[in-house]
Amino acid sequence: MMQAAVQPSLSGVPVLETGRLILRAPQASDWPAFNAMLASDRARFIRSGDYDLSNTWRAFGHMIGHWVLKGFGMFVFQMKGDDTPLGVTGPWCPATWPEPEIGWTVWNPAVEGKGIAFEAAQAARGYAYDVLGWPTAVSYVAPDNMRSRVLAERLGAAIDTQAASIGDPPCLVYRHPAPESLK
Repeated sequence: MMQAAVQPSLSGVPVLETGRLILRAPQASDWPAFNAMLASDRARFIRSGDYDLSNTWRAFGHMIGHWVLKGFGMFVFQMKGDDTPLGVTGPWCPATWPEPEIGWTVWNPAVEGKGIAFEAAQAARGYAYDVLGWPTAVSYVAPDNMRSRVLAERLGAAIDTQAASIGDPPCLVYRHPAPESLK
């Protein structure tokens, strides 16, 4: 007798809620939205070179595997009552990062300019500070990525010229306010 296929999922990943959003674990059904974003010009600040399906698949696995390897990672955000994945945000620190980051990527351009990424990133930063106990966080932003620079500044982050960066050319390093200053 054949059994129904089980939808694989990450266990133990918390679900965060804001006024408008649900932040949840990445799941297999997010792949089409993630792949479409990385195949588009929207990914010019986060991928190196041209779109490549193999590297995109690895990046998707990296996002999921980060939760398993580190115990934290990117949350997929969606509107309450709608399962459409809109992007990711969360605490992020691959092995080669100089320090922990609050990262974000908006997958769906229809939500830009509506405060969705700000609301999601604010919740993710709160999780990093309040649950993970991070004393500080940065965001690595490509110098020409004006939308992300504006978001970092709206979150209260400021450029830290003394911090080590990533990327070639190097990203700007935005230092977030300390947890105690956000209370």
